[in-house]
Amino acid sequence: MEKQIILEGIDPLEFYGVNNVKFNLIKNFFPKIKITARGHSIYLQGEEKELENFENKFGYILDHYYQFNILTEEFISQIMVSNFDGIAGSDEEPDILVYSNTGKPIRARTPNQRILVEESKDHDLLFAIGPAGTGKTYTAIAIAVKALKNREIKRIILSRPAVEAGERLGFLPGDLKEKIDPYLQPLYDALLDMIPAKKLEEFIKDGTIQIAPLAFMRGRTLSNAYVILDEAQNTTINQLKMFLTRMGMNAKFIITGDVTQIDLPDHQQSGLLLAMRLLKDIEGISMVMFDNRDIVRHKLVRDIVNAYDRYSEEKEKIKERRKEERIRQAEIKNEQT
Repeated sequence: MEKQIILEGIDPLEFYGVNNVKFNLIKNFFPKIKITARGHSIYLQGEEKELENFENKFGYILDHYYQFNILTEEFISQIMVSNFDGIAGSDEEPDILVYSNTGKPIRARTPNQRILVEESKDHDLLFAIGPAGTGKTYTAIAIAVKALKNREIKRIILSRPAVEAGERLGFLPGDLKEKIDPYLQPLYDALLDMIPAKKLEEFIKDGTIQIAPLAFMRGRTLSNAYVILDEAQNTTINQLKMFLTRMGMNAKFIITGDVTQIDLPDHQQSGLLLAMRLLKDIEGISMVMFDNRDIVRHKLVRDIVNAYDRYSEEKEKIKERRKEERIRQAEIKNEQT
């Protein structure tokens, strides 16, 4: 019998090994089968029973690679000499979302990150609101990557409103991609922690992962996808309404934002603030509020955020005192009249 196995989204050097050392190790365990690799395809020739045994073992190897992004000779040998159902590591800690490219587990690290993970299981639309450095976007992307690896969805779509560049991006040098890429770089960086560069490049080329400014979402219906809108505090009311109404079948949306860092012109109201007020009581929508205790960057970031919070509170107090003084002066004037 002859069979062909298509390998999707692999890094050939990592999967086959230098000078095909890992691939040759696999072949050595199946001397009765002719095994040939050509790029992302493996061709098999042999007896039906032998091919069936190979496919079972090779399936465990593929599952392990897609889950952990690495493949070692030790694991290959372990799979080939073992008789068990399931892949190694299936009894892993349940809070692990995905594994980084170095094999390090990525998990929710703070109470509100864990709440976001739990809420994502039962809600199709989530808002993750809080200050910088709390891991809102990173955790959201990890949730989406896990869903993609588990084949729960077919695509990941990441977006940001390009507010600082005025949506038109005209004054930046280069073509459209070169103008947009620097602004979307934080989203690329998070993905590169969780998906090997070559695989990520393939996903972007075939549309499995899409990264684009919010303006590019208009007119689309987003189905069978995890869709993440980052920096949503910088959306206008119409922009966020447009984005929310893109939701199609089997889609999950996560919207992240920091309402203390709105960069919109003074005359424009943040769409995020209005959406939080209008949608907070709708069933199926969850709002997870992050705070300073969730900050996982340098320890000084928490102190910086706290300092700015105190400044904002003091400004509000001054504003309130001035308002009260104006009311009091108006009352005195009325009495005198």
